[in-house]
Amino acid sequence: MKKILSLVVLCVAILGVGTANAQSSSKWGVVAGADISTLNFDQDLFKVDKNVGATLGVMGELMMPGIGFGFDASLLYTQKGAKLHLGERPIWEVQGYGKENCMLHYLEIPIHLKFKFKNLGGFENTLMPMLFVGPEFSFLLAHSGIDAIKFPGGEFGLDMGLGCEILRKFQVNLSYCIGMSYAVKTKLLDDFTARNRTYKLTFTYLF
Repeated sequence: MKKILSLVVLCVAILGVGTANAQSSSKWGVVAGADISTLNFDQDLFKVDKNVGATLGVMGELMMPGIGFGFDASLLYTQKGAKLHLGERPIWEVQGYGKENCMLHYLEIPIHLKFKFKNLGGFENTLMPMLFVGPEFSFLLAHSGIDAIKFPGGEFGLDMGLGCEILRKFQVNLSYCIGMSYAVKTKLLDDFTARNRTYKLTFTYLF
């Protein structure tokens, strides 16, 4: 976790230095949105229902002059999780578990390589499509406290998506994040783990 945190700090610092040296191609914005998430277990232990959460934070963007490539980094509060039907297994049913709401509250730092389709004959001033991909570092702030589940301090994922910039002032993005490290672990049944899978729709107002 210390190595991951160091990498995050380094990436954000690099983005910040680049932004300071290229003000004409940098932007900042406020982000708000919603997500649909689930927990993908290694094996089919019980039924898992998707959950709806929210996200809120800030984003900084640095684009290279004259080409469509650039970077962005965000600092976000995000809710993820799923509904776990623990009561389907006798090992948890006898302990009084049923359908449990497993909510995870994260501080997230996604860092993206971004490409904007700029050369569209002026149409990009009204609507500019874009693609992005990059790592997402999540640090657990709080959780729903299910005693049958272990919660690590954070996770790492791969985030990818598409979107558009409207009138150079708004961005609308749809992304999908694949958890690469586990988000929760069962205390029984040989510590089965689950990873987050999240669809996120965000709206950003740019300054």
